[in-house]
This record gives sequence, structure tokens and C-alpha cells, in this order.
Amino acid sequence: GMSRRGCAALVSALWVASRAEALRASRSNICGGVRGMAAAAADSRAFLRLDDFALRQFTDPSYTGTRIALAPADFMESLHEAIAATNEPVASLLRPGYAPFCKHIFLPNFIPGGGVRCGAVRITPANEALLKSGYEARKAGELPVLGRWFSVADVEAPAATWLDIILYSREQVAKERAAMGEPPVESEAPWAIISVKGQDVDYEVPMQPITMMRNALGVEEGGSGVSLDREKYQASVDFWTAHAPLK
Repeated sequence: GMSRRGCAALVSALWVASRAEALRASRSNICGGVRGMAAAAADSRAFLRLDDFALRQFTDPSYTGTRIALAPADFMESLHEAIAATNEPVASLLRPGYAPFCKHIFLPNFIPGGGVRCGAVRITPANEALLKSGYEARKAGELPVLGRWFSVADVEAPAATWLDIILYSREQVAKERAAMGEPPVESEAPWAIISVKGQDVDYEVPMQPITMMRNALGVEEGGSGVSLDREKYQASVDFWTAHAPLK
């Protein structure tokens, strides 16, 4: 039989070997994770760009909806880091939108300091007298349409826990820009960020009924050319009867 000293030496050697193997596996996982994050970040940089249409959320203090208190370049850098942290190819994060050319990416709110708030607030008996209304166009060349909103000076919105990154395909953006007489975009990125919504759920909040109507008017009037879906329109009415955006 083996002596006590021999048994102890064998146990010690087995323990050292097992620790060395665990350390090698840990290093492999860490290196693999770092490589995966780097690949995901590089993937998203080639895959996504910030469209001019979304810049109003960064620069226009009168914008109705989610406002972002970051420089556009800093926002994109934070977005790429958030996508990299998922360790997933960016294409696998896409969720379907209201048309084949529209997709969504839902991510936990990654804006430093939690500065992004929900873009809409529930209407209650206590705040409904604070609602404002007026005619608005989202950009030059669009038909102004009637809207209603709460002023951020009157109503405080809850901090957003999720961001809905709304994307349009390169082809759809080119089609709409051409219809509005705007020059083409010099980018090979297949998807453009056209809006960012702060919200407290990780799924799509219905677009406003008037946006659906504008889309149905066609690209010549600043819409997308997608016809009305009555069921989706009614779901939008139900939601926006009880909510209003912030401005």
C-alpha cells in the first residue's frame, strides 16, 4: 500500500493540476469573451449609423419625445459598447418592426447617469389639464400635423430603463431622401438609426396614429409609404388615448 506521505503528495499533485486546468479554462473564457466583445463592437460599427433624422433628439430642445443629453458621437460609442457587452452578433439582436425595412434593437438604458427619460407619460386626472397641442412638422418639407404633448417643465417623466433603437434599411432611407429632394448618404452601413425611444418595457410601444397616417400618405409627404393596418392603428389609438409624449 501507499504510505501516508505518498497519499498526501498524490492528493497535492492532483489539486495543483486541477487548479492549473481551471486557471487555463478561466483565461480561455476571458480571452474568448474579450475577443467576442471586440468582434461584436466591430460588427456593429459596420452595421449601424446614426441618420440625420435622429439628430433632432440630440440638438433640438423643442423635440417632442425622448431627448438625449449626449453628443451624437458619444452616443454611438456607448451604443457600440452596449452591443459588444451582449456578446451577440448585432444582426441577431434585430426585432421586426412595422414593415420589412424597419427593425428594432432593445437594450437596457446605457446612457451614463441615466439621463434619458421615458418619452411618454400616462394621462391622469391630475395632469390632463397640462396637455398642450399644436401643428408640427418633424423636418423641412413635411406637412405639419396636429399633435398634443406635455411640457417637460410641467410633468416629470420616469427614468427610462430600456432604449428602443429604431432602424430603417439603407434602401428605405435612400428612397425617402430622394423623394424629399435630399442628397444620398455616403455610407455602406445597411441600417440607419432613425429614432431612439426611452421606455420602461423591452418591446415596441405603438407609434402615434398621426405617424401611421403620415406614413400612409407616401414618401412625397415625409412618410414611408406603408398603408394603414386597421388593427395596429386601433392598438395605437388605445395606447395614445392614455398617454402623451413629452416636449
